[in-house]
Amino acid sequence: MIIVTGAAGFIGSCLVKKLNNEGFNNLVLVDDFSDETKNKNLEGKQFFEKVHRKDLMSWMDGNWNTIDFVFHIGARTDTTEFDTAIFDKLNLNYSKNLWEKCVKFQIPFIYASSAATYGMGEFGFEDSHELVEKLQPLNPYGISKNEFDKWVLKQNENPPFWAGFKFFNVFGPNEYHKGRMASVIFHTFNQIKETGGMKLFHSHNQDYKDGEQLRDFIYVKDVCEALLFMMRHKKDSGIYNLGTGKARTFNDLAKATFSALNKMPNISFIDTPEDIRDKYQYFTQGDMQKLKNIGYKKSFTTLEKGVDEYVKFYLLKGKYF
Repeated sequence: MIIVTGAAGFIGSCLVKKLNNEGFNNLVLVDDFSDETKNKNLEGKQFFEKVHRKDLMSWMDGNWNTIDFVFHIGARTDTTEFDTAIFDKLNLNYSKNLWEKCVKFQIPFIYASSAATYGMGEFGFEDSHELVEKLQPLNPYGISKNEFDKWVLKQNENPPFWAGFKFFNVFGPNEYHKGRMASVIFHTFNQIKETGGMKLFHSHNQDYKDGEQLRDFIYVKDVCEALLFMMRHKKDSGIYNLGTGKARTFNDLAKATFSALNKMPNISFIDTPEDIRDKYQYFTQGDMQKLKNIGYKKSFTTLEKGVDEYVKFYLLKGKYF
């Protein structure tokens, strides 16, 4: 049996689909399942059981000998939420409890960290364990993810295999429910459909022109490929980046979306909201050498190809992966 937390969410539901496609149907899906929009992500997917996230620890106590693997993808991911108590409960302490269960029952464990841990990138984007203590995330979400990474690296008792993945800017199907936190591709698509144009954020950093802010955008299907590789690999425990290793501009992203819709680019700029302006990352780019060094050979989908597939096969049709 494979546990997937955050199973009704964006990345979690795509991982469930990928597991199904690879022949794994003995899945235990963990979430709160109270959001009907999110639950649509699970329609048509094969699984053994659903477990509410608050019941997972007791469920594991009674079923530990049936569990082969845990993917801990669930988290509160709102970077504009500043109530640290929410992150302490849902991200940090919940993750610690799950880790301890995997230690107790000796279950391999993969969890979602985040590129938000890198803050402004003042220490670079290398996924070395030595860097983790130095990092200065810009918001409570990033802090919660980094605090768990730091806690993990201090543990004397570990699951038989574990890996934390620092997801960079993930985009793709099954993010209809995410609202403000959905990818810029999702928002671009909807703005173009509604207004014929796209408003990107002005740069408030003199080193970057408007629309030339850079992010490492990774297609969600590539994320799932890497997660399954690591599930099968089950060696080389540690914290890893998961991006493409190639930063692209928001202008590139918007133009790719216009192209997928067969429209000429119509891009304008608005001020970055004040509540996130001083916490805004202008450059992210994952150093992917560590994952490659342990044998990951698959290439990453280009931004243009990923956006084209996402728009044409999912957004335009209102479909799910």
